[in-house]
Amino acid sequence: MSSTSLTPPAPEAVASRPAAARVARAHGGRTGRAGAPGASRVARLIAFVLGTVWLVIVLLPIYYMALASFRTQGQYLTGNPWLPVGGLSLSSYSTVFSATGLGTDFRNSAVLTLASIVIVVLFSLGAAYRIVRRGSRFAAVSFRVILFGLAVPVQAIIIPIFIIVVKMHLYDTLIAVILAASASLIAVAVLLMVNYVRAIPRELFDAMTVDGAGEWTLFTRLVWPMARPVLAVVSIFAGLGAWNNFLIPLILTQSNSNSVLPVGLYEVASTSQYGIDVPVVMAAVMLSVLPLVLLYFGLRRQFVQGLGGLAIR
Repeated sequence: MSSTSLTPPAPEAVASRPAAARVARAHGGRTGRAGAPGASRVARLIAFVLGTVWLVIVLLPIYYMALASFRTQGQYLTGNPWLPVGGLSLSSYSTVFSATGLGTDFRNSAVLTLASIVIVVLFSLGAAYRIVRRGSRFAAVSFRVILFGLAVPVQAIIIPIFIIVVKMHLYDTLIAVILAASASLIAVAVLLMVNYVRAIPRELFDAMTVDGAGEWTLFTRLVWPMARPVLAVVSIFAGLGAWNNFLIPLILTQSNSNSVLPVGLYEVASTSQYGIDVPVVMAAVMLSVLPLVLLYFGLRRQFVQGLGGLAIR
């Protein structure tokens, strides 16, 4: 046997074998080819194309609605609906507040939305705090009863709600609409709040308790600041639900002074003697969307953080 056959391999070659093996496994056994970067570029291209198509699908109705709102009825019927030809006009927006009575509906919807957000946020966070902190059988049963509301749509119990409101002499009042709309949003809000409050480390509660903090201090100084992201999520959820609510105000109110925006838009679109004034309806819809857009952009950072926190949990 020759001396060359007994020569051990170089240390560098031995050290590089695991790395080479890992590279080979990562590329499916082909260490000298660059297939992965090409596949990644194709995937990014497909994602870009699909995202662009989806963006166009979403933006086209918004563009059509915005363009129609800046026209008169005559311009809308005779001009190209997709091109801003024939001039633009703000008359539809002035008509929304002067001739249709939707100004009162905007005010009532704003009151309904703000009141619902306050009620849902305060009640759901307070309930979540007691459910998590108590940990008793009563708290667990209360949590299950609240979650039962997820299985019962408001459409199924609208008649009992109507009877209760009439018995309480609250029919045709904004208070009845606020209470009913807030109650329909509580179950989901409590579920989100409980999951978020449970994730707060117990050591923080114990440390503040040792320092002499009471329940109110724990709630206002610890739970409230740490729950701000999920508060934004619940606020946007409650705001959307209250602002767009149509069934509850339709059933619980009848006078124009207590009408809200979805009901007012329905009446404008369905009771015109000479047909639907499309630009006026589109202007009203554009104005109805604006508060929700402002609410989202005002809370977008906390909203994204809250969704990220809920996803991690």
